[in-house]
Amino acid sequence: MPTEETFVIIGAGLAGAKTAEELRARDFAGHIVLLGDEEHLPYERPPLSKEYFAGDKRLLDFTVQRGDWYRDHRVELRLGTTVTALDPAAHTVTLPDDSTLHYDKLALATGSRPRLIPLPGADASGVHVLRTVDHADALLSVVRADGARLVIVGAGWIGLEVAANARGHGADVTVLETADQPLQAALGPEIGAVFAGLHRAHGVDLRVRTSVEEIVVESGRATGVRLGDGSVVPADAVLLAVGAVPNIEVARDAGLAVDGGVLVDSTLTTSDPDIVAVGDIAEAEHPVLGGRVRVEHWANALNQPAVAAATMLGRPASYDRLPYFFTDQYDLGMEYVGHAPRDATVVTRGDVAGLQFLAFWLDSGNRVRAGMNVNIWDAGDDIRALLASGAAVDPARLADPGVALAGLAG
Repeated sequence: MPTEETFVIIGAGLAGAKTAEELRARDFAGHIVLLGDEEHLPYERPPLSKEYFAGDKRLLDFTVQRGDWYRDHRVELRLGTTVTALDPAAHTVTLPDDSTLHYDKLALATGSRPRLIPLPGADASGVHVLRTVDHADALLSVVRADGARLVIVGAGWIGLEVAANARGHGADVTVLETADQPLQAALGPEIGAVFAGLHRAHGVDLRVRTSVEEIVVESGRATGVRLGDGSVVPADAVLLAVGAVPNIEVARDAGLAVDGGVLVDSTLTTSDPDIVAVGDIAEAEHPVLGGRVRVEHWANALNQPAVAAATMLGRPASYDRLPYFFTDQYDLGMEYVGHAPRDATVVTRGDVAGLQFLAFWLDSGNRVRAGMNVNIWDAGDDIRALLASGAAVDPARLADPGVALAGLAG
């Protein structure tokens, strides 16, 4: 009698949980083991800096599935379990108690962790990062207090979303950024300036071109942040929000091909044919954008598992969705699709000052590589069509609201 196949998934976040779902949806009848290092059921992470931090959602609202789903669908969910090693030749993973678990196919969904910076005092009580619901709860316990003072180091997406929602709780917020504008690496200085104005208009003390020297610590607790000019910004809590690091160590130490992430082809297969990678860690060949792309976006964790599951089952599949993310800050709602090169030219159309506009990132051949809609909700399909067409556009016509986007796709 043939032995039942075992598929193991390392990482019990959204990507890992969705991979288990997709395997069952595709009628995989074998054994599924889902391993996660947190004690919580798998959940989505964007609400941690958005609706959950604002107080508009509970953890249950963004938990992927209730606990009985895993039982009913025969998914062995092992929480609080960190894989310590992977042996592709033996087809085993090593668990914290040094036992091994055999797999026939393996999915890596290990996600990311907050990037840490070597600041004196960074290990003090009162210094926070944001990746888990426990992190969010710890930070919320401070910012909800009357007169709370929050200092955020880093003006990326997490930092700015927390800043907006902390202001909603009445906290005094200072954001410190080394670049010329917030979000400069992601959106460029022109659009970064829009977000700078937005936050300052809502009372955030946003300081750009600012260096941080140390966390000031008194009696073991952070009480402020010392800047490069010697001044100190007082704080009841300090959030380090300077990006994320993909958790690729298990893959790297097992000899899989890695770079900034785990290298996969468009089917999400790694350099080992029995291992796929999904979510934050997957540095994938993209059939539409060309080249490899790795993005730490919720949409990848949600949508890549369908392809990963098909690949694990030996069925044809290719991940060709365009990268997508969104944010809501104060009265600004935004969606971004695509992947812009660092040297892209930015073209806007609409009322930038009034926060109702579109923005486009063009490469050197005037092809649209990314697009963003700000408080305009009927342009998404046209933006995607422009990206998919690969057609060169006239920047002047692209900027003209009187010219239909649909007519620019060629």
